[in-house]
Amino acid sequence: MAKIEQQLEALGLVLPEPVKPPAGVVLPFRFVRISGKRALVSGHGPQLPDGVIAGPLGKLGRNLTVEQGYAAAKLVALSVLGSLKRELGDLDRVTAWLRIFGMINSAPGFNRQPSVMNGFSDLILKLWGPEAGAHARSAVGMAELPFDIPVEVEAEVEIDGG
Repeated sequence: MAKIEQQLEALGLVLPEPVKPPAGVVLPFRFVRISGKRALVSGHGPQLPDGVIAGPLGKLGRNLTVEQGYAAAKLVALSVLGSLKRELGDLDRVTAWLRIFGMINSAPGFNRQPSVMNGFSDLILKLWGPEAGAHARSAVGMAELPFDIPVEVEAEVEIDGG
């Protein structure tokens, strides 16, 4: 078993199945697009292991606490890792995390987006370490996100040639 997957297993974490969008929703794009030594990752939301969108849903600062947002961001990291695993075949092919763009479904006045996004960043740093896991990051508030998910994340990673 690959090193990253061994770490996930040791942490008791499971990569979700491919996302199962709500009935009638078509997603006409690739979740991961490879270009040279980079993998561009489309926006992902929190998922349960079976691929269904995970709750709780709603806005940070109104329906959800920072702690719930942090947990949702961690689930988003697992969603991204699941897509990368399906595309690359092996998460150890990710040699560096380059950029993470976090969007937080925020109620007016909520300004703790960085604390929410730490749920994503902390897991990546734990798995890849302070060098390969280091990443540029934005954490911004959004008025709405698809399906009322609390967190959506795009990413860019460097990969080896496989």
